[in-house]
Amino acid sequence: MSTGSTDSPPRLIRARSGAFAAELALREAGIHPLLARLYASRGLRGPEETGLTLEDLLRPSELLHCDRAAVLLANAIAAGSRLLIVADYDCDGATACAVGLQALRSMGARVDYVVPDRFTLGYGLSPELVEQCLSLQPELIITVDNGIASVEGVACARRHGIATLVTDHHLPGDQLPDAACIVNPNQPGCTFASKAIAGVGVMFYVMLALRAELRRRGRYGPTGGPNLAELLPLVALGTVADVVPLDRNNRILVSEGLARIRSGRMPPGVRALFAAAGRDPRRATTMDIGFGLAPRLNAAGRLTDMSVGIETLIHADETGALELARRLDQLNTERRSIQASMSEQATAMLPRVIDAGKTTVTLFDPAWHQGVVGILAGRIKDQLNRPAFIFATGEAGTLRGSGRSIAGLHLRDCLDLVSKAAPGLLHRFGGHAAAAGATLAADRLDEFRQLFDAIAARMIDPAALEREIVTDGPLEASYLTPACAQLLDAQVWGQGFAPPIFSDRCRVISQKLVAGKHTRLQLEVAGCPMEAIRFNSIEAAPAQINAAFRLGINEYNGLARAQLVIEAWEPAAA
Repeated sequence: MSTGSTDSPPRLIRARSGAFAAELALREAGIHPLLARLYASRGLRGPEETGLTLEDLLRPSELLHCDRAAVLLANAIAAGSRLLIVADYDCDGATACAVGLQALRSMGARVDYVVPDRFTLGYGLSPELVEQCLSLQPELIITVDNGIASVEGVACARRHGIATLVTDHHLPGDQLPDAACIVNPNQPGCTFASKAIAGVGVMFYVMLALRAELRRRGRYGPTGGPNLAELLPLVALGTVADVVPLDRNNRILVSEGLARIRSGRMPPGVRALFAAAGRDPRRATTMDIGFGLAPRLNAAGRLTDMSVGIETLIHADETGALELARRLDQLNTERRSIQASMSEQATAMLPRVIDAGKTTVTLFDPAWHQGVVGILAGRIKDQLNRPAFIFATGEAGTLRGSGRSIAGLHLRDCLDLVSKAAPGLLHRFGGHAAAAGATLAADRLDEFRQLFDAIAARMIDPAALEREIVTDGPLEASYLTPACAQLLDAQVWGQGFAPPIFSDRCRVISQKLVAGKHTRLQLEVAGCPMEAIRFNSIEAAPAQINAAFRLGINEYNGLARAQLVIEAWEPAAA
């Protein structure tokens, strides 16, 4: 790969420090030595923190107002009220909607759903969406993965005599909506330990509480009611796709969901998504979900209407679910084409951004697609290691943008400071530490660009802008095996519980180009000859490199061999 002004900043490969006492405690408890080392370096201090069974989950009663939501829903079911789920147009929102629909229907509710058109109505429960829903005559609206910022929408529903149950996980603003009930671990007064739970996880908890409430009312026996564990594959899908930190509670939800998928106990829609993505559910990993299933499901919300994604997830028929999944696959192919064109245009803009020495990147093109700006922002952020905001043309003279941030800058907090520094600049904004969205007037883009950069520069430690790959250090020769690769693949890794990346000095024995865009290498590492591959790179490696790599498996002609998947390399000192 040729070098130039738009290349990534120099990488620094650094091994994370260990925690010897914790590692020793884990090993003495019977944890595999390599896993003990990895777990300890990710903050686990003892074997009691490694349990990932449903018995280890936090209780629904610990989630503020979860029991109140259960009473509200149980009363509505008893009264035969019409319920309406207002979903979101990403994977977390779609899975949360599917969990709600299937669980509520299994418990006797009359429930339907709507998804706002992201291109005309935008995100969340807006007054305009409420007006559109009046023809459905809902008596209770349930928001999933949205609603905490829907102050005006909830008020509009109340004026029409419609109660609202908000289930969300996003950070609240200065004012909470006047809803009948709010379940959100990040609302004031909630002490729920898993602040990182995804929207689908919140909805799953509400359904657990509802089943418990119906048991208390005698609808079911003490252990009766629908088996909600059947919905855990959906919970795992939404949790991984939303890239929320995998604290212990989230790892339990994902682990249990993956276990059901691997054993074949999954909804037809999830099975169909695995087929469309060409992934084997018997060996499902978080990477399969994050890079195989989630993009196909998200493609519907990005380009058209997430309803096709939700219908895929709730479809009871294998054949019908597969037809819908193939439609999602076609949309994902279209999304990739649009993204490639936008990426090429954005790359041409980057030199002047880099030359200006900015802390952040803000880009706009009138032809860019609203549904793809978030992906592009993530790619630019990764490429430059700078917070990035990408805007597309919105409605009525506005721009709608999506941002992605690096560690060290809480993006939603930064936008909050922007809004306070220039009242009226942002029509609306919201999100997380790592991802956020904003809408502003088209003629105020330069003002946003300058203010966003100035405030971010004050908030970010300059050291955070240095490209750094943190690894788990060398991998012993005895672990360079397919069995070890399978052991690592069987664990739950993700945001906040980083998948293992190792690093070592390697001698390059040979290298060649594969498929015109990948480099396959023969390396000597830890005294052993090893196959390696670096995807999407044609840059020639020198004779000696320090490599950061994942341990993978290369299957060919029925044989499985361990291989190194190179994430980055730098020339090794002589």
